[in-house]
Amino acid sequence: MSIEHHCSVLIFLNADFKGVDLMKIVFLGSSHGIPEPNRRCSCILVEVGDNRYFVDMGLMPIEELVNRGIAVDSVKGIFITHMHGDHTNGLISFIDLCSWVYKTAEPKIFLPKVEGKEVIEAWFKVTGTKSREFDYRKVEEGIIFDDGVLTVTAIRTKHCDVSFAYLLEAEGKRVLFTGDLFREPSEDFPKIAKEVSLQLAVCEGAHFDVEKYEPIFKECDIKRVIINHTAEWNFPHLQRLAANMPELGIKMANDGLEIIV
Repeated sequence: MSIEHHCSVLIFLNADFKGVDLMKIVFLGSSHGIPEPNRRCSCILVEVGDNRYFVDMGLMPIEELVNRGIAVDSVKGIFITHMHGDHTNGLISFIDLCSWVYKTAEPKIFLPKVEGKEVIEAWFKVTGTKSREFDYRKVEEGIIFDDGVLTVTAIRTKHCDVSFAYLLEAEGKRVLFTGDLFREPSEDFPKIAKEVSLQLAVCEGAHFDVEKYEPIFKECDIKRVIINHTAEWNFPHLQRLAANMPELGIKMANDGLEIIV
């Protein structure tokens, strides 16, 4: 497996997909805690039909939507895994622009710590502007979102005092986003991965040797794996993991990577 630094597209084909909405995963930001050349902080766009959703907002998301010709009001949900800045720094800019420009945008905003709303409102007070009302919701374990298109289940993790992984389901397909984990997968990998089949698992690679995923992956029914949020020191471990488990098509995420599930 080579470590690539350019946009690429993976398409998972299945005859059963005819006539249904596909789930498209776009890695807008794929770096670990700090931006790197051509790799920005964590931000993933999910598209199902005409609806869009975000898992984390570590970069300026509306710039990406505008560059891609995507209507801002098509964003229906924002799911933050934890409140660290590399996962949330773009949220204030999103709320800002939706307050005075994109006024038809009405996403539900899921925060592990809902008091983050107060921080956003304080920032608006400092800048002399006013935020309109948004639907902020505190993340709790279990199903937190179902708009008839996408269902999202939150799974508590140990990365920090309040952090979550998310299972996204649409059209019978399941994608797991681990978010940041704690030390080793043996302690913190979401147990739901052993209970359901997954078309895709997006797993972090910044806080431990990713080869430690191998025994966990062997216990799960996972079709494909993307290692996201990866630190450079982990690249050799990622290459060995991919070589040891070729059936999973393990790949490192880079900004611009798009996957159709």
